[in-house]
Amino acid sequence: MKIALVDGHSTGRALVEAVRRRGIPCVHISSSPRMSEYFTRGFDPAWYDACLDATAGPAALAARLASLGVTRVVAGTESGVVLTDTLTHLMALPGNRYETVGARRDKAAMGRAVAAAGLATPLTAEFADADRAATWFAAGGLAEAVVKPPSSAGSDNVRFCRTADEVREACARVLGSRNLYGEPNRAALVQERLHGVEYYANSVSHDGVHRIAELWRYTKRSGAGGHPVYDYEQPVAPDAAQAASVRAFVPAVLDALGVACGAAHTEVMATARGPVLIESGARLGGGTLPWVIEKYCGTSQTSLLADTLVEPDALRRFDDTAAVRPGELRNVALINSEAGTVRSLDWADRLQRLPTLVALSHGVRPGQRLPVTTDLLSSPGYVYLAAQDPHEVERDYDALRFMESRSLYTG
Repeated sequence: MKIALVDGHSTGRALVEAVRRRGIPCVHISSSPRMSEYFTRGFDPAWYDACLDATAGPAALAARLASLGVTRVVAGTESGVVLTDTLTHLMALPGNRYETVGARRDKAAMGRAVAAAGLATPLTAEFADADRAATWFAAGGLAEAVVKPPSSAGSDNVRFCRTADEVREACARVLGSRNLYGEPNRAALVQERLHGVEYYANSVSHDGVHRIAELWRYTKRSGAGGHPVYDYEQPVAPDAAQAASVRAFVPAVLDALGVACGAAHTEVMATARGPVLIESGARLGGGTLPWVIEKYCGTSQTSLLADTLVEPDALRRFDDTAAVRPGELRNVALINSEAGTVRSLDWADRLQRLPTLVALSHGVRPGQRLPVTTDLLSSPGYVYLAAQDPHEVERDYDALRFMESRSLYTG
């Protein structure tokens, strides 16, 4: 057995380690030379038996993978989703439904596919012209809208808007830029803004069977210029009352999108009218340290995917309804409030002294110019706080935010 990872960045780095620990060799595929350094930092080609790129085209690449004995192809991050599904189709390997591949990458097509299955999605329109987007918003009677690129991630160029002028400005920004993966934005999405409690489900599927390995509740805040900023997220126990509708909704979304094999990261807003899809990616959830989740919650999406790749029956045996109570665990996004130059990493030492801090992940370097945090890409990193007593976690969370208010990273 040999596994190929397409764009094995972000949590894909943890997946290759997990697969290699299980004795399975891996091959790496780069889908594009434009990948951001945010993703590629920390990439080590020594983890792989071979490193390939997609320049020769999918058919030639599929033949090369077959000659290397590759038996599974997996997306390491969002940019690898389409190429992964194309290769599994060409190689007749376990994978997702190829006829719906576009709906797993383009958010407008995604919404149409999910709505066609009778599931709730936000009112959405797609525009290649910012003025037309503003006119649509003004005529539609929406109180608020969300503008975003159709094929990105990590709150890249996402903005909350209340006026037609704000919609016009946000769409113009999207249309004039590239997404997180270096691809030009040929359209901008305008959606109704949903209100409620936001969750994400990290799932693993095989042969159409879905299991939710992790369910988390988001807390976000509005940042400068109307951009949503990640604050923190907390795991939700499988038997929690508020989780039931979301856990029933997500597998139906995966079916509608043709997700049959592999990982998925699905974001859902629990609203007064029930769960509504925000978006879903046919890949591992990002911004996570699987070893922390395994320590405090028992199983991570990464470990379940690795087990399933090696032995597909492992997924059927996994009981995703078993209650796990990790105490209080938070994944807290770091927020820089003042642009400036990072003088040292003393701030990391200060955070490490927080009593409940169990892990810190960052890519900050001394001398780096650090902007104000407006999205995932501009966040300095994240930490995990954990304790049996939730008051201890809350205390350290407050201490962290207080330090940040005093120019922690650039002061």
